[in-house]
Amino acid sequence: MKFRVLPAADGEAIAAAIWYEDRRSGLGDEFVTEMRSAFDMIRQNPLNAPKLEYYSGPHEIRRQMLHRFPYAVVYLCRADEIVVVAVAHSRRRPLHWLNRLD
Repeated sequence: MKFRVLPAADGEAIAAAIWYEDRRSGLGDEFVTEMRSAFDMIRQNPLNAPKLEYYSGPHEIRRQMLHRFPYAVVYLCRADEIVVVAVAHSRRRPLHWLNRLD
């Protein structure tokens, strides 16, 4: 199955890693490592993460939470691909990524 990260989601991940790195040397790398681990879990079992029940649109949206950081990988599962639509802070701007769905 194809795995794709939207440019906006990639930008969010980079911005978060830079923010954490500015707080403490090496913390940005730890964020990236945990995010990649979440990506691996999604690739291995894309239906394992919970669906976003409060989203009532045409897509099945799921959210894989990071363990150490207040971020979630928001993605949709299609028959032939997984699309990461956001790397979203769990306490800021809920559903800001809705306009990224096609």
